[in-house]
Amino acid sequence: MPDPVSGAPKTDESPSFFRSRWVEVPDSVVAVDPRGLPKGFRAAGVAAGIKPSGGTDVALLVCDEPGAVSAARFTRSGTAAPPVLVTRQESRLDALRAVVVTSGNANAGTGRDGFETARQVRAAAARATGVDEDQVAVCATGVIGVPLPMDVVPNGIAAAGEELRADGDDDFRRGIETTDLFPKTASLTVRLDGGDVTLHAVCKGAGMIQPSFATMLCFVTTDARLQAETADLLLGVCVKRSFDRISVDGQLSTSDTAVLIASGASGVEVAPGSPDEQRLGLALDALLRQLAVLIAKDGEGARRVGRVVVRGPDGPACERVARQVANSPLVKTALYGGDPNWGRIVQAVGAVIPGPAFTPVGVRIEGIEVCRDGQEAIFDRDALAVLVSGPEVEYEITVGRAEQDAAAPQAFANETEVFFSDLGHEYVTLNAEYTT
Repeated sequence: MPDPVSGAPKTDESPSFFRSRWVEVPDSVVAVDPRGLPKGFRAAGVAAGIKPSGGTDVALLVCDEPGAVSAARFTRSGTAAPPVLVTRQESRLDALRAVVVTSGNANAGTGRDGFETARQVRAAAARATGVDEDQVAVCATGVIGVPLPMDVVPNGIAAAGEELRADGDDDFRRGIETTDLFPKTASLTVRLDGGDVTLHAVCKGAGMIQPSFATMLCFVTTDARLQAETADLLLGVCVKRSFDRISVDGQLSTSDTAVLIASGASGVEVAPGSPDEQRLGLALDALLRQLAVLIAKDGEGARRVGRVVVRGPDGPACERVARQVANSPLVKTALYGGDPNWGRIVQAVGAVIPGPAFTPVGVRIEGIEVCRDGQEAIFDRDALAVLVSGPEVEYEITVGRAEQDAAAPQAFANETEVFFSDLGHEYVTLNAEYTT
């Protein structure tokens, strides 16, 4: 099956991680590699027998530094899975040293038994990694409503513990994936005043994606020496600018988790409020934004990814409009077909903006003005049709009256963005047959 990003045959490596025009790579990033864990980390992935396909389905990550610090973010779902709740309520979120992931089964919708199962998984991971139970994050992804097969999982975790190694990140990545078509991982070398540090991230996600914190599974590791407050600040800010900005199908997962662990093994200390904190933050921001775009590009059968930017005098209204457009089936199918149908965008805006008073709406697609004050502008349709046939399509929307020249972005007090995938036949086929 071809990679939906490049059209090339699916491979385990991407020729260039930073491929989106919407992600600016900071000068502090001096090298980008497809894999490579930071100092102080080991990982593994094994096939335990959860997935009917027989693929890798148990993944284990451990930090060997006892002074590691961490941060985490979770789904806002009201039906969060037991692994999320056990981790959030019973683990030390500022001192996590291990992550265990089971894929192919989400251990969600499993009632009280699911909580006990999550605790058993956490205990098995603690034994396999040699850390305290409350320093383990438990994650699961896959089918909802089916008990996790505990006749195979503990042995799988024990086997993964025996396979832990410094170059095991690729096996770990395979162990967290479900319907992903291509890898979403990278290792960056970041130059700081105190020396170079490594920043690595791996995530999974293609469907059941809706902006609400993590919206998938993501694990970030670094050998920089951070304070727990710094780790929490950096992860929180960067998640809001990346994974909280994407939508595939408007469906909120039960299992979304993002974890950042800093080993400190490089010896390079990043002081709060320092220029190095800003440099590391910019690198993390670029890394997670590119991963977020890749999730939208994967999108379970997606051809294209869109970016909607909404500007206006009312911030909350801009946010609602952006998410409404990103989740509109009509807008998404137009994106899939390469159809510059601006009318579908305007109708989506109308579902959010209250009437009956006239609200000026402007729309630009790939920089070409197609709608001004709610009516069609003069533009070259043939030229625009070519532009929207590419892998990335940008939509700019203005809502309300500008304080000055509406052609200038600064004319509006507020701006927000959302990245989203298209919606086509493959998405329906895959999800119609997901459990069969």
